[in-house]
Amino acid sequence: MGPAGKQGSFRLLFVRLLFFGVMFVAVRFMYGAIVLGEKCDALDFCFFSQPQTESSSMAGENSSPNPVWSTRKWRRTVFYYSAIFQDLLNNEFLSNTSKSLCMDAETGQEVLALKEIGVVDAVGVSKKKSLPLVVAGNLFGLPFDNSTFDFIFCGHHTIERSPRPANLAMEITRTLKSDGFLVVHTSSAGDSYSYNSFLNLFPGFVLQRNRETRGLDNSPAREIILQKSEEQNSEEDPSTFECVMPEYKSKLLQSVEPLIEEEPLKPWITLKKNAKNIKYLSSMVDINFKTRYVYIDVGARSYGSSIVSWFKKQYPKQNKTFEIYAIEADQTFYKEYESKKGVNLVKFAAWVRNETLSFEVNGGEGRRGMGRVVPAASSAVGSDQTRVVDEIQGLDFAGWLKSVVSVTDYVVMKMDIEGAEFDVLPRLIETGAICLIDELFLECHYNRWQKCCPGKRSPKYQNTYGQCFDLFSKLRGSGVLVHQWW
Repeated sequence: MGPAGKQGSFRLLFVRLLFFGVMFVAVRFMYGAIVLGEKCDALDFCFFSQPQTESSSMAGENSSPNPVWSTRKWRRTVFYYSAIFQDLLNNEFLSNTSKSLCMDAETGQEVLALKEIGVVDAVGVSKKKSLPLVVAGNLFGLPFDNSTFDFIFCGHHTIERSPRPANLAMEITRTLKSDGFLVVHTSSAGDSYSYNSFLNLFPGFVLQRNRETRGLDNSPAREIILQKSEEQNSEEDPSTFECVMPEYKSKLLQSVEPLIEEEPLKPWITLKKNAKNIKYLSSMVDINFKTRYVYIDVGARSYGSSIVSWFKKQYPKQNKTFEIYAIEADQTFYKEYESKKGVNLVKFAAWVRNETLSFEVNGGEGRRGMGRVVPAASSAVGSDQTRVVDEIQGLDFAGWLKSVVSVTDYVVMKMDIEGAEFDVLPRLIETGAICLIDELFLECHYNRWQKCCPGKRSPKYQNTYGQCFDLFSKLRGSGVLVHQWW
């Protein structure tokens, strides 16, 4: 073959080699862009295998490579967290030397994101391990010593989904160093009540940032950054509790139903209809960040009276499980509660101090009426009724309330104590225990017009409707979310 033929062969070989080179680059580019979900790095342009990353080196040392790490969805999540952490680095909430923990990290994308931006001392914790990024551990009993971490991250809406947010907060507080940063991403805390409930979980922390952001699925979320102060407040003594009704609670009163100013001629109809207009607190705000959820029925009578007929069926609970306390002085109902699980029966009359009281029960033949605390010499009963007076034990209700619930609990109370509210409620205000109640449903007793006897008022009570209205007004003026009940 002549020189021309050889030159043609070399040219054809060169074209083929160039074609295969172009195809190799194209395949590598498509692999990086489609399979890994990212563009090729300008330094290697995807000609060769990607440089060994922190995740691949860790996998080689401690476990077999996890195939999910290379999926497009997994890598996209890593990039999402990388952007978040890079911003925290830029704003000095995080540093490359921060010893970091990611709560409820599941498969560890956020941990890898920290490592890829240079925060190498990072680990995740979840119910199930996902080595080498995530260790197994109980979130309510973290497997780490006190003051271990400089930085803790809570994503995945971890705190609001927790059945025990206060316990989770305590573990975060325990393992975070003084001056360390806590970063929380949450879909809650959008209203002032929920936001302040969240802050109450971390007493002694200082707010550094609170802003709207976007979640992994691009849904609205909130980023809250707190810094742990050097001096943590010890647990408060209930006896020293001071009632200061926060402004955000007072503002909620602007959204609730107005009080009925004019005395109703048919209270048994008017008050019952008004109950349909009540705006429940849990229908207006998010209650996710509360320590416990408690319903207290003061003057409960039978289990079916209001615990079942109203609270369990109608009150909006946001899928929360409530602890129930039934406070009842009439021993007629005690046996019924023995078979009711989940109800704590308190066999006392709500009162202003611990003392023996006279308890009057009115009723005709075969009928037991409502019981009430009365002076021993009282005889204000109708001629068609019999009068039975028992001795019962009165309970310092304000003191009891302080011993059972705290300001971080969500407390709903229904009170129907046959006129004793004029003694008990002022005592709650005086002692500050009123601040522990988030929502109060109060039946106020007065010498109302009688259904049975047109034109006649009940001789059972001496207070007037005006005094009831003043009591409701005083409670709302103090920032108490109280509703007129029937």
